[in-house]
This record gives sequence, C-alpha cells and structure tokens, in this order.
Amino acid sequence: MDKLKMHSPNLSKDNIAYIRDRFPGCVTEARGEDGEVTLAVDFEQLRQELSTVVVEGPQERYHLDWPGKREALLMANAPIAKTLRPCRDESVNFDTTKNLFIEGDNLDALKLLQETYLGKVKLIYIDPPYNTGRDFIYDDDFSDDVESYLHQSNQTDAMGGRLVANTEANGRFHSDWLSMIYPRLKLARNLLLENGAILISIDDNEVDNLRKICDEVFGRDNFVGQVVWQRSKKGDSKLIAKVHEYMLCYVRDKEAVLANGPWRRPKEGAEQVLAKYSELRSSLGNNHDEIRNGIQSWYKHLSNDDPRKAHKHYNWSDDRLVFCG
Repeated sequence: MDKLKMHSPNLSKDNIAYIRDRFPGCVTEARGEDGEVTLAVDFEQLRQELSTVVVEGPQERYHLDWPGKREALLMANAPIAKTLRPCRDESVNFDTTKNLFIEGDNLDALKLLQETYLGKVKLIYIDPPYNTGRDFIYDDDFSDDVESYLHQSNQTDAMGGRLVANTEANGRFHSDWLSMIYPRLKLARNLLLENGAILISIDDNEVDNLRKICDEVFGRDNFVGQVVWQRSKKGDSKLIAKVHEYMLCYVRDKEAVLANGPWRRPKEGAEQVLAKYSELRSSLGNNHDEIRNGIQSWYKHLSNDDPRKAHKHYNWSDDRLVFCG
C-alpha cells in the first residue's frame, strides 16, 4: 500500500534551490527565525545579478563573516567556572614530569591555560574536525551574556545547550564549523610566544575558510606557508582521487621569528659530506675535476644505508659544494 504524503511541498526550499542552480553566489547561510542555520537568498546580490547598473547597498569591505561570528567571539572572551584537577593515580612521576596531558573540552582547556601559559608556548599543533559530515559535533546554543553562557555549557544547569551533529543532512554548514574553530584559534594565539608558531591540519572541505579565518586571527603578514602532504595513494573518490591534505603554518610575529634566523635543518650526513669536500679542496685547490673524482670515489665506498648517500646530487661552484638533493 502506498503511503500518502500528509503535507504539501516546501515551495520556498524549491525556489532557493532554483536560484542556487542559476546564481550560486546569491545563496548563502543565515540563521532562520528558529535560530537554526539554513540556506537563504542574498537579495542584494541577486538584485545586482539581475541589474545592468550598480545597485546601491551596504558599503562593501573585504572581510570574512558568517551567522554566529559575534556569538563565537563572545564564547572566546567569556569566563568559565571550572578548574583543572590532577589525576595522580593515572599519572607517571606526577611531581617531577615536565609533560602535561589535559582531558576535557579543548575550549575550556584553552581558557584555563591562559593565565599560566599566556605568551609562553613555542609551538601549537591542532588537528580539528574536517567538517566531513561524520566527525564534527558542536554546541549550537551560543550565549548572549556570561550567565547564559554558563547555563548553556552545563555549568549552572543540566538543561543547557544541545549537541548537534554537522552532518550531510544539514549541508555541513561552514558557519557552524567557523563558529567552532574561531574562538579556539583566538585563545591559541594568546598562548604563543612572540616567535611562536601554530600548525593546523586540514583537508579540502575547509582549507579555504581556515586560511581566511587564520588571516583574521593571526594577521595575513604572519602566514608562513601551506604544506601539502600525501596521505594515501588509494583512488577511492567518485571523481578525482584525493590523495593529499594540508598543513597551514602561521606565526605570532613573523618579524620576531626572522630575528632568530631562518628555519633550517641540515640534512642527515650533510656535515660529513662537506667535511670530505673541504679535505679534498685543501689538498687539490681549485682542481674541480679532481675534487669531483675524489668525491665520487669516496661516495662509491659508502654502504647503501649510509645517510650520506642521500646527497648524491650536487653541483660545483668556484668556492663550495652546492647540494641539490
């Protein structure tokens, strides 16, 4: 027996889908009357799409905005009535260890670390949820003041905020993800030394938004680089095989970082190769052909697992050996 539909179609959703199909840039995320993030039409942008002249509207400016941004900033600044409690029975060498492991909500932990570690951390690495629809749970009941924040975070009443999964069903809204990451990045920045750095793992789902929000939190001038690393060679995608992810690097103050010199790590075995070159140079002078033959002969006698074998690619100049490999 066929089931009867007990409600009429949602024409608004159909209309928004129609507009999104033809004018993708005119459909954005916004909070509905019930407070939920949903898809909505940017009518100012739509007017411009349908006009042959410049349409008057709000003053344009370059910035990243989303529904919930002000509430997320409030979450970063609001105090909490919590503390860290030691677990001596589960610890190893509690009184002498130099390591600290904190278990709990990372936003609360970042707030509790502000007083003790403010401006003292050299390196922070975070691996946030990638907003894939499977790994992201967020608290969507943002506070309007300190009292309501304490309430919604279950600090004063068990009837606080609810947890909602950011799944495929609700479109994996970028706004929800940004509201989650924004206060945590602001608090993490406070912990960094003047020449401290932060590394953030991410994939294609939110890498563009993460770059923009980090530019706002850390400053565009403090962007160091975006590292691409291969995670797998398995081609399991329906379209393009995604075999890579990213790691963004920002610093607290790039000028302070550069004042300590460039970030360099010599290759393993490089010093021994340079020492051998210096030895040959001191005995053979500028006879580069003989130096090259001497290096090659020395190199052939090294075992295959010798780290100095990694430096088999080299060029010659008048005064030094320049390694390319």
